Amino acid sequence: MSAATTQLGRFRWRICALLFVGTTLNYIDRNVFSFTMLDETFRHQMMGLPLDVPMTAEQMAEFREKMSHLDAIFKYCYAFGFLLAGWVIDRVGVRRGYAISIGGWSLAGILHGLVHTATGMGFARGLLGVGEAGNFPAAVKTVSEWFPRKERSFATGIFNAGANVGIILTAICVPFIIAHFGWRWSFIITGALGAFALVWWLASYHSPENHPKLSREELAHIRQDGPPDATTPVKWRTLIGYRATWAFAIPKFMTDAIWWFYLTWLPTFFNSNPAFTTKLDLKQIGIPFLIIYLISDFGSIFFGWLSSRFIGMGWSVNKARKVTMLICALCVVPIVFASVTSNIVLAIALIALATAAHQGWSANLFTTVSDQFPQRAVASVVGFGGLMGGLGGGLLAANVGFLINTGGYLPLFLIAGLAYLLALGVIQILSPRLATVKLNPEAA
Repeated sequence: MSAATTQLGRFRWRICALLFVGTTLNYIDRNVFSFTMLDETFRHQMMGLPLDVPMTAEQMAEFREKMSHLDAIFKYCYAFGFLLAGWVIDRVGVRRGYAISIGGWSLAGILHGLVHTATGMGFARGLLGVGEAGNFPAAVKTVSEWFPRKERSFATGIFNAGANVGIILTAICVPFIIAHFGWRWSFIITGALGAFALVWWLASYHSPENHPKLSREELAHIRQDGPPDATTPVKWRTLIGYRATWAFAIPKFMTDAIWWFYLTWLPTFFNSNPAFTTKLDLKQIGIPFLIIYLISDFGSIFFGWLSSRFIGMGWSVNKARKVTMLICALCVVPIVFASVTSNIVLAIALIALATAAHQGWSANLFTTVSDQFPQRAVASVVGFGGLMGGLGGGLLAANVGFLINTGGYLPLFLIAGLAYLLALGVIQILSPRLATVKLNPEAA
């Protein structure tokens, strides 16, 4: 095989790299908010207080609840944006649909830096939620188009690892930007990065059958499971009649909320958890996030690879996915102890294990959609699942401030420790074999 053929034979992984970059920027933009919450200027401005007057304990408690509500606005808008994004992407295709999403969330990110009140911030958070919702329906549908079934969980694990890279970059860069330029520029600079991803995506992406740089050998490899199915999109409302849809959507409702809690509240956890003998300020907060999300990246890629490896060993898709997800669920359980230990290093280790397991769980859960549904329905099913995940995240987010103020972090970590095992039970009940769904003719 010539060097040129070898290079072309890996072109699908360039597409995966595009998805990785998009997911990285997506998570940078959504996670800036959690670090600005540590900034005293931001806190005073969102509370409408003079900058030279220290906040009281009562005002700080009120601030936490107000931030919970702003976080819930983002998640609820993200939830319904997911539903809209899935519908749009299945109709206009991933090339145009993903471009709309990237442009939308980037502009919304910049808008955060221009507002002056909590009301304005809530509006910006809502727009960001709607825009960011297109990332995963587009990415999962792209993987279903560009990869054979046996490679999908690994490819999903790779692009999903961009979430952790985005968080790491946010933890490293945003505190520096805030310290030197103020919290507003942290939103403006990170939001503007989306222009890079948008141009790259439009310049590089086409479907496999229409891509000028894809070799015939690689196209045959991509289509080894059969030719692409009909391109007629499926009405999303017809999909709710399938048990397989709910086998994806209910676990998303149960486990996405945990991930959202990590993203938004871990900086505050490390900064103010009363159990810790050592607490971290804005200048120190990047270190635990570097550790946690580097390990999470490993978890996303490893557990995606593990599922594909099991299939390569001759296991059924059903057994490979569910055994991998069971391992992930068990790895989350010890996080309960992170809320009560006084040792911040142990807490970091337990949280890192849990976030790595979540990413592995997520990569395999997303892949069950393309395992069961034809390509023309994938984005819509992912969109519906995203709606449910966002609703679960919003429900928890709206109450996080209250729970922390009344019971500390233990109730939240108890929920996290149990959610994945319960969700896997739901999958087994609703989709015991991960069987291929045969869409009814009237579903189109």
